[in-house]
Amino acid sequence: MESVAHVIKTVADVMWGWPMIILLLGTHVFLTIRLKFPQRKIFTGIKLSVTKDVGSSGDVSQFGALATALAATIGTGNIVGVATAVALGGPGAVFWCWITGVFGIATKYGEGLLAIKYRVKTADGTMLGGPMYALEKGLKMKWMAVLFCIFAAIAAFGIGNTVQANSMSMIVYETFGISPHLTGILTAVATAMVVIFGVKGIANVCGILVPFMAFFYVIGCIIILWFNAPFLGETFRLIMTSAFSAKAAGGGFVGGAILMALRFGVARGLFSNESGLGSAPIVAAAAQTRNSVRQALVSSTGTFWDTVVVCALTGFVVVSSVLAFPDIDPTKGAALTKEAFTKIPYIGSWVLTVGLFTFAFSTILGWSYYAEKAIEYLGGKKTIVYYRILWVIAVYVGSVLNLGLVWNIADGMNALMAIPNLIALLLLSGVIAKETNKYLWNNRLDDFDPELS
Repeated sequence: MESVAHVIKTVADVMWGWPMIILLLGTHVFLTIRLKFPQRKIFTGIKLSVTKDVGSSGDVSQFGALATALAATIGTGNIVGVATAVALGGPGAVFWCWITGVFGIATKYGEGLLAIKYRVKTADGTMLGGPMYALEKGLKMKWMAVLFCIFAAIAAFGIGNTVQANSMSMIVYETFGISPHLTGILTAVATAMVVIFGVKGIANVCGILVPFMAFFYVIGCIIILWFNAPFLGETFRLIMTSAFSAKAAGGGFVGGAILMALRFGVARGLFSNESGLGSAPIVAAAAQTRNSVRQALVSSTGTFWDTVVVCALTGFVVVSSVLAFPDIDPTKGAALTKEAFTKIPYIGSWVLTVGLFTFAFSTILGWSYYAEKAIEYLGGKKTIVYYRILWVIAVYVGSVLNLGLVWNIADGMNALMAIPNLIALLLLSGVIAKETNKYLWNNRLDDFDPELS
């Protein structure tokens, strides 16, 4: 088993190495240029996300779809993943993580647009969409759509379920001494009570949970930055100079070389915001919207909140805390964030525990919908009840087992998900550009698309 685990880890590392980084980042830059920098309209997207699209068709509100996507995207990677990038790539990794988010907005925009453009309505009025439908309807590549769904379903049970449940049970045990078995049972019950209601139940819960957890975590970060205020200037300088310097950063950081900062910063940013992976457009397709561009703008704000805001805040917290507290070892990776939060008197550990718990639980809810739609595409609506039972059981199993092997399998499946989705994005970029020119750059965002399901 150790040999198998080593091989799987090696494959996962290769899948998330330079070729995948170049492919994803290249797509981000290509779409940014071809779509004439849709990032300029990010605040329009934020406004639309909280505006009800009266008279449009769909299963959930635009905010509900965004909240579900954010629930799946904002996870433990935003807390411990950024710290790992800093430990391995130095402070400059924070800058490259941020840049990845800025360019990734265009890819998330393109995914959201295709999700609406090629969605279908079932006999009972439910909306279905995502990369599998763009591949099938837009490119006539059903075989690739099937592959995408297989990869998505496998990845979901790993990174979207068991590893999140494991993170929850471990942090609760370390902070409060509560048995992982009890945490697993309670989490499984809570998950069952939500997923049984499908996308509407998930969206309703995420619409409450996501703003709470994001606000709670951001406030915690701001408190730490307030304590570290004398070091913020040096933090900013160190992040910027390390991003472009061939020399070590100093201050105990082991990174510092440009390629190290670039690799780990970009990889963490790509993995964190999921732009290009093809997951978020699955729920974007369920949104109530009058045309594809409106939902595309709303979808793009997910990357903005996830990486441009939350990951950047975490990066500043980690780097400034290393500078402020010499006893923090900057090579500790995932433990860096925990050590930074424990510097908040009395409540630091609680803030981090609640943040990790809510981030992980929301990820389980968001990915449950992705997996459900992938499995429904493969086996039809009759498979959903069996899937939901397996999903709830997996939450408990993940809470009580060591999941290093599962994490590596999920990493590899995530990368494999991205390939069919990126093919759809690149080959259908002309469709994306045409819709964008028609509705966005000609100021027709309020128009209804008569061809929209």
